Amino acid sequence: MKIRSSATLVGLFAVTLTLSACGSSDTTTTPSASAGSGSAAAPAGGGKVGIDFPRADSDFWNSYNKYAPKMATDLGIDLMPPTNSQNDVAKLVSNTQAMVSQGAKAIVMAPQDTGAIATTLDQLASKNIPVVTVDTRPDKGKTYMVVRADNRAYGEKACKFLGDQLKGKGKVVEFQGSLSSVNGRDRSEAFAECMKANYPGITVFAEPTEWEGPKASAALQTRLTQHPDINGIYMQAGGVFLAPTLQLLKSKNLLVPPTDPKHVFIVSNDGIPQEFQAIRDGQIDATVSQPADLYAKWALTYAKAALEGKTFAPGKTDHDSTIVDVGGGRLEDQLPAPLVTKENVDDPNLWGNQVK
Repeated sequence: MKIRSSATLVGLFAVTLTLSACGSSDTTTTPSASAGSGSAAAPAGGGKVGIDFPRADSDFWNSYNKYAPKMATDLGIDLMPPTNSQNDVAKLVSNTQAMVSQGAKAIVMAPQDTGAIATTLDQLASKNIPVVTVDTRPDKGKTYMVVRADNRAYGEKACKFLGDQLKGKGKVVEFQGSLSSVNGRDRSEAFAECMKANYPGITVFAEPTEWEGPKASAALQTRLTQHPDINGIYMQAGGVFLAPTLQLLKSKNLLVPPTDPKHVFIVSNDGIPQEFQAIRDGQIDATVSQPADLYAKWALTYAKAALEGKTFAPGKTDHDSTIVDVGGGRLEDQLPAPLVTKENVDDPNLWGNQVK
């Protein structure tokens, strides 16, 4: 593959989780846990839980933002009024400080810059305030639990889908997420490695976008002008890239069904309702469904568990996920994220089909 760029499982699970999550929003009992190695527990007891939403300019995150208060109610959590850091780590730090001053005993956050939040995490740890991060894993700093899916698998699934659809030949534009985020790095690195190993006849134009739709659209416009024979696109975040991409392809008469020779095969990440409809309409071909509902459910479940003094260790869970040690004793609950195509797009268990 030619790339051109513009710019343990070990041991048993130490706990028994009482209910299995299968894509629904049912009330869940807090996990009961035995003492042991793994996540560090806060002193036993209850208290307020603070939550910061990372942004409000993405259909995926807007869905997560709606799920969180409902899940908190279901779990009996005293959730403080949410803040929104608007994809700005300085605002996240400020919002976190405000939550602490207002009595937060645990905090849920989704830092988009995973390198710049370490100092704040260490400060919270010094105050015995456990932190659960959602979707992203901080590069450094203490966390009680990371609730996330395997983002390298996102890149691999996208690569294999596109590579097979294109029969190993063609030109693909990749909208990379921010490389300051572990998600952007994981998806990009896995996609590149998979393409190089399995589809050397495909040229990939890797376009850094900082998760911004206008940047992705501008990059695609340039690439289509230079290479009108582009026949594949990998969008690392459909919540921000879907609409501008479809608009641009439509303006160039390239938004055509998969049976048309001019069809540009598209695989995305997120699993929002709009992507599902675009799959049904033949406008895109696949997406990896990030579990917005389960992100909210398990992040808040772990926040409650932290306040109750419970601890966890690597191993299988009963909600179709695996807790792994990602280094330094930090734990990550890797939730399932299935590939969605026209064959399973109407599956009622997918959260994108449950949004009202």
